Amino acid sequence: MKKQTTPAIDSTLSAGLRRFLYVTAAVTGAAILIVEILGAKMLAPYVGTSHFVWTAQIAVTLLSLATGYYFGGWLVDRSAKLSRLYACILVAAIYLCLTVLIRERVAYACLEYKLAIGALLTSAALFFVPLTLLATTGPFLVRVLMLSANAIGGQVGRLSAVSTLGSVAGTALIGYALIPFLPNSITMFATAGALLLVAAIYFFAWGRGENQRGNAVAGILLGLALGSLGLRVENISQPAFGEEIFRANSNFGQLQVIDHNSGPRRFYLNDFLTQNIYDPAAKQSLAMFTHMLHGLARAYTRQIDDVLCIGLGVGIVPMQFARTGARVEVAEINPAVVPLAEKFFDFDAQKLRLTIADGREFLNRSTNRFDAIILDAFLGDSSPSHLMTREAFDAMRRHLQPGGTLVMNCFGEVQGVEDFFIASLDKTLRAVFRSVRIHASGNGNVFFVATDEPEFKQWHAPDFEPIHPAVRETVRRGFDGIIQTDAAHGRVLTDDFNPVDYYDAGNRERIRRLLAAAMRN
Repeated sequence: MKKQTTPAIDSTLSAGLRRFLYVTAAVTGAAILIVEILGAKMLAPYVGTSHFVWTAQIAVTLLSLATGYYFGGWLVDRSAKLSRLYACILVAAIYLCLTVLIRERVAYACLEYKLAIGALLTSAALFFVPLTLLATTGPFLVRVLMLSANAIGGQVGRLSAVSTLGSVAGTALIGYALIPFLPNSITMFATAGALLLVAAIYFFAWGRGENQRGNAVAGILLGLALGSLGLRVENISQPAFGEEIFRANSNFGQLQVIDHNSGPRRFYLNDFLTQNIYDPAAKQSLAMFTHMLHGLARAYTRQIDDVLCIGLGVGIVPMQFARTGARVEVAEINPAVVPLAEKFFDFDAQKLRLTIADGREFLNRSTNRFDAIILDAFLGDSSPSHLMTREAFDAMRRHLQPGGTLVMNCFGEVQGVEDFFIASLDKTLRAVFRSVRIHASGNGNVFFVATDEPEFKQWHAPDFEPIHPAVRETVRRGFDGIIQTDAAHGRVLTDDFNPVDYYDAGNRERIRRLLAAAMRN
């Protein structure tokens, strides 16, 4: 039996090279966490932000780490030349530049599958290879340091600590500095650029004798070329139906404002999903739900002096209440939407009281009471599930004045096997409020009105004349369209058990596919 030999390596690593190995561990550790989090953000416009997407991204990351650890150990056992490790880092950087260019095609192709499978395939196609290559760093450097030092435990401990601290720094950087202020593409290219720099420093400072400098130069130039091409494509791309007049990233998705080619229609999009449509000439919303929320609250509430809006949108609904003399408070989680609303949608923050906070956080801290609460919170293609539990509705009920109303906008199916979400909301609201009524116009939006009054009374007849003519009839149908759900198809949703992401996945898949078709036309 042939005895395995230890791979040859210079046992006297210079102090400078040893320090640089620790830098490499920190940078690759940071890059892995950045790619894991940023990858899910890059996929959100195509596959959404449900737990399926995060499950897929985390699963692919962990599988990549396992594969990379194994591959790194196998690689260093055959040759401990550091040029092999830095070649892996270089290829990973090039692949990350490529992901920005191909993510749209890959995501659209994978939309043909069920959401859980499609998200997993998309994540794997884009990020498995670079994450695997970056994960080779740990076992490779462990072996190199073991062969070059006597204090093995100390070296490995320091290496692990530095890599983990790099991951912590990457997590903080992506969460607090990069995503809120830079486009996702820029952040991915910057991450790839840091990896290219690490590879370049090694090959030009210590790798001169390994005959790899030519290949390294070619790889670095390829990565820079892909990055430059990707930035050019990102900057010149425009939607087919209009002119993009604003685009910015935020902690809660990419924000866009687009003026339609065919007339005075201004679209507000979050992660490619239309959130509102506005006529800047008439200064009115072209989205029926804005008129329904204001109109239903007015119709079913005796007197509206104080209003709470959970979710600002672009400020159209809160401004409708403010113009009628009501005192308006707004809880909005995303600060980035406020200047956008002021600049493009005639929102005036001075007309109301605005708090940047999650809706549940606001309810837990506030002691104010309101005549009406408007719940219109969306994250991508769905409503945040933590705002739609028995405990959340109970908190809203406590903030209502006697005779006050909760009016809520959501999106879902009201009939058939996909009605779990709407049926569950109905059942949950009835566990908290004495009276619940559901309005729908057949366009997908479903509106709940809930009160502690023993029965509904229409205090004010709806006035359709001030509504924009483009949506006037749709709003009229919404007021007339009072529906019932099948209680057997739903369950009471609680903070402890709220499986709507799972059971409503089919509805969200359809929304995303319709969105994909619209964005490609």
